[in-house]
Amino acid sequence: MLKLYKQQWHQIALQDVGEVKFDEPLSRHNSWKIGGSADIFVEPETVDQVVNIVRTINLQAIPLVVIGQGTNLLFDDSGIRGLVMKIGERMANVEISGNSVSAEGGTWVPKLSRLTMQAGLSGLEHCIGIPGTVGGLVMMNGGSQRRGIGENVINVTVVDNLGQVHHLSQEECEFSYRHSALQGTGRIVVSVELNCPKADGRDVRREMLADLQARRNKFPHKQPSCGSVFLSTAEMHASVGPPGKIIEDSGLKGLRIGQAEVSRQHANFIINLGDATAKDVLTLIRQIRATVREQIGFELDCEVRYVSPDGCIYPAHLKAEDSV
Repeated sequence: MLKLYKQQWHQIALQDVGEVKFDEPLSRHNSWKIGGSADIFVEPETVDQVVNIVRTINLQAIPLVVIGQGTNLLFDDSGIRGLVMKIGERMANVEISGNSVSAEGGTWVPKLSRLTMQAGLSGLEHCIGIPGTVGGLVMMNGGSQRRGIGENVINVTVVDNLGQVHHLSQEECEFSYRHSALQGTGRIVVSVELNCPKADGRDVRREMLADLQARRNKFPHKQPSCGSVFLSTAEMHASVGPPGKIIEDSGLKGLRIGQAEVSRQHANFIINLGDATAKDVLTLIRQIRATVREQIGFELDCEVRYVSPDGCIYPAHLKAEDSV
């Protein structure tokens, strides 16, 4: 199959799709530094190239996985038997005019936050420490301090799974806590327009610095991780606390499987000590869930997504339980 893919895509690469690579290690493209190789790996530079890629894979019936910086993904140890499209630094243009901020989907979120601060705009202070791309942030209505990027969205430009371009309003995106109507639709966020109110840049900068300092004190940074592994819900937070506290109270800080370990600094982080595998992480997730379930009766569901070899993406705890 890979030989067939290569024959097809050596021809396609001569068209307008961006940079094409074969057998690309996915460990280079996610914050956990875990995963096998992708048969085909493409980085487009324009919306037209995204459209061309989607239409081509539909004709060739090749599985597609779209990623940004991979900060919330766990790739399988055997990689992906299909095509991975990375919306990254090649699609990261930002334009600011008055209160309107337009950013391409591959824009690094901390960079966008700094640019708005420098322009004397507010609203993205809570995003300064989020290590991901704008496309992923919009898709999951990401943010911190229980805020989400959806608050500032004017419209979102997406490419659907047929290769058609759509412009969606804030209302059509149906933003809610860590969720949007874009999830699970196959749509690819290629750009977003935001409304950011005017503010004193010095005040915005102080708030951002305070956020970054709090993150440095609270979260591990030296070893690779995906950030928060388990999802916090309002019910859980009100009754038993956030996932990190629950896991710590269960005595699981420092629990280790292979080269994957529950962070001793923040228990909702699983760190890669060097050569962790997806199997190590999934086994650790399963053990954490089982212990918490037994001790307090709560089910911890994953915020992090597992990516299967055939390109399916779903919450990692579903794969962890299926791996028993």
